[in-house]
Amino acid sequence: MQATPTPTDANAHFAVLLSGEVTVTERLKSQIHGARVIAADSGMRHAAALGVTPELWVGDFDSADAGLIESWPDVRREPYPPAKNATDGEIAIETAIERGARRILLVGALGGERSDHAFAHMALAVKLKERGIDVTLTSGEEEGYPLPGAPLTFDLPKGSLFSVLAFADIARLTIEGARYPLHDFDCTFGTTRTISNVAEGPVTIRHTGGPALLLARPNDFSGA
Repeated sequence: MQATPTPTDANAHFAVLLSGEVTVTERLKSQIHGARVIAADSGMRHAAALGVTPELWVGDFDSADAGLIESWPDVRREPYPPAKNATDGEIAIETAIERGARRILLVGALGGERSDHAFAHMALAVKLKERGIDVTLTSGEEEGYPLPGAPLTFDLPKGSLFSVLAFADIARLTIEGARYPLHDFDCTFGTTRTISNVAEGPVTIRHTGGPALLLARPNDFSGA
């Protein structure tokens, strides 16, 4: 696969359709609007509900049934052998990057039957952020955002739930704009101190060191 020329901002936004469960919401529709789309194997089943036509469909096609394939005869398919060193999702993500992606929406990245895949998507998102690529993971009900350390502000609905997941010890974690704010908190790996917070408006998060992820539920006001 050959990389394409450096893109403009207009075509650097990609969505990758993954195999996890998806709830189509107006928020998700607005996030995917205008994005170039690549489907990974059975992630193609989300295309019709989202009203998008992928420019490419990749994978080993072991989970895309014949009916799904027959429904999209005009979408170019790029098959891979089942015995390979990366998931279909990672192949689709790297293909998007080769085509110029600088912002990637991973649709179907959270939830579903495969918790191992969901964890892998979260870890991949953190690594992609380290490469300078903005990533959002979404199921429609949940959204994930890598936290690189520098202050980031998230426009979450007031009263919605969110958590900060630390994949290692992180130092001086500060959370502002939340019901339970933190200031320079040394967050140890495995703590539940940062689970089930509530947004009071835009939420700003910063820390020093260590991989971490914001997991938000923008439609969940059960903690309000």
